[in-house]
Amino acid sequence: MTHFGMICPSAVAHISTMTSLGWELKQRGHQVTLLGLPYAEAKAVALGLGFRTLGKFDITSERTVQKHTKAGEMVGLAALRSNLKMVKEDVAVLLRDAPEAIKSEGIEALLVDQTSYEGGSVAQLLDIPFVSVCSGLLLHPEDSIPPFFTSWAYNPSGWARLRNKAGYKLINYIEQPILELVREYRQEWKLPWLSHPSDSYSQLAQLSQQPIEFEFPRTELPKCFHFMGTLANEISREPVSFPFEKLTGQPLIYASMGTLQNRQMRIFQCIAEACVGLDIQLVISLGGGNSPESLPELPGSPLVVSYAPQLELLKKATLVITHGGASTVLESLKNGVPMVAIPITYDQPGVGARLVWTGAGEVVSLSRLNVARLRTAIQRVLNEDTYKKNASKLQEAIQRAGGVTRAVDIIEKAISTGKPVINSQLT
Repeated sequence: MTHFGMICPSAVAHISTMTSLGWELKQRGHQVTLLGLPYAEAKAVALGLGFRTLGKFDITSERTVQKHTKAGEMVGLAALRSNLKMVKEDVAVLLRDAPEAIKSEGIEALLVDQTSYEGGSVAQLLDIPFVSVCSGLLLHPEDSIPPFFTSWAYNPSGWARLRNKAGYKLINYIEQPILELVREYRQEWKLPWLSHPSDSYSQLAQLSQQPIEFEFPRTELPKCFHFMGTLANEISREPVSFPFEKLTGQPLIYASMGTLQNRQMRIFQCIAEACVGLDIQLVISLGGGNSPESLPELPGSPLVVSYAPQLELLKKATLVITHGGASTVLESLKNGVPMVAIPITYDQPGVGARLVWTGAGEVVSLSRLNVARLRTAIQRVLNEDTYKKNASKLQEAIQRAGGVTRAVDIIEKAISTGKPVINSQLT
């Protein structure tokens, strides 16, 4: 059996993806250790996984809370820039501490989140095999594909390719400080020059939570890239209390703005107002951004909770209103639930663009958000059968993709053979 190490950002969605894979690996007899900041330790320990702390980061410290609060109040590129500043600090800790931690733990192989591309450099330094995992929208640059942070529709024409190239130049500029930090360590470690983050992805296997049907037409992905469908696993979620007795039996609209970008209180106000008068019950999850008691009374008296058992509620939902986070969108589609997305930052605009492209939902941009527009979008998705049908098609696609079980099959094959696991769909 193999001792696997896992490297990912200290964010709920990324940790959930990794620990789902880790739990399945553990069931198959492997040893699994999550490497990271203390924020993730409770999640790993609850699933019986090992944990190795890197650095002395304390998520409960006043400074950290202030940083996350500030980030949660930002939108668009400002939020992306702010997040990357925090990420750079985490990357520095990982590059400094991970090599020795991996050696002392006896870790033999790594699972590395695509956004933690410094993990690939650590694996190269230690000469151990690794697999890349795309917890969010896949980030591989391609001229015909709009950059992840844009809401641009897919368009293979020449002018759109030029637009996309400009977008990639912008995000490369924003990410440059992190790339330069990784290059400094690679130079010290006498590793080859790193031209682009995607150059450090695994050459054995790359796994995405998306089904292939929820991605624009790609022509340049590596042959070892695999579309797995959502990697959510109920076993990896902590139990959350919820007043199920308060559900009325009406069609359920579940609204969540995620666990970070959830401090835009006007969005929750707008959602509540837009649902007034509809024959539905609205459940709002604040994702820990605020407590229900701190909010003014919302129109229509929706059921508001700090946290919700999302996977359970999605089984009951008729419609989801979301920020467009990849995990929430794919978990909704796994249950065949159409959506209305209000993207805020990161890859959420790109996820929203794919939601519209597949016909499984509508998008209302944050800059144009008002009660009338949101209500119109909600009513359209509720009343027009095509949205539900398209969401159901994607549900079937996710079921075919194989999820956690197939992902771990590929991981085991890649690590045991040391050879690329080829995706026949891309050959």
